[in-house]
This record gives sequence, C-alpha cells and structure tokens, in this order.
Amino acid sequence: MKISARNQLTGTVSAVTPGAVNATVKVDIGNGNIITSSITNDAVTDLGLTVGDAVTVFIKSTDVLIGK
Repeated sequence: MKISARNQLTGTVSAVTPGAVNATVKVDIGNGNIITSSITNDAVTDLGLTVGDAVTVFIKSTDVLIGK
C-alpha cells in the first residue's frame, strides 16, 4: 500500500470501544504512549480490528498543535 502521509507509527491495538456511529481505537505505540483515533464503526468492521492487532497509525493534518 502506498500512502502520502509521512508520519507513520506502528503499534498494537489496546482497545476498541464502539459508539453509536464512531468507535474509539487506542493504539499502544510503546514506552507508555497511546494514540487514540475516532473512526467509523464500519471502518472497524472493514479492517477487522481487534485488541492485539499489529497496526500502523497514519497521521496527516493541516494543523499540528503542541502544548506544554
């Protein structure tokens, strides 16, 4: 698969919480860092996401905010 997003992090799905329309997917990228994504329930089903799956998180955004 080719994709234009340059920010790619590999990790393991640690939680999938379905909602009415969207699901929250948590991905453990190591060293105590968790990335949380909101995707449609259909996308979770299409990807067959389950806890323990190895996945890649792709981050592409026009705005990146940093706080301290």
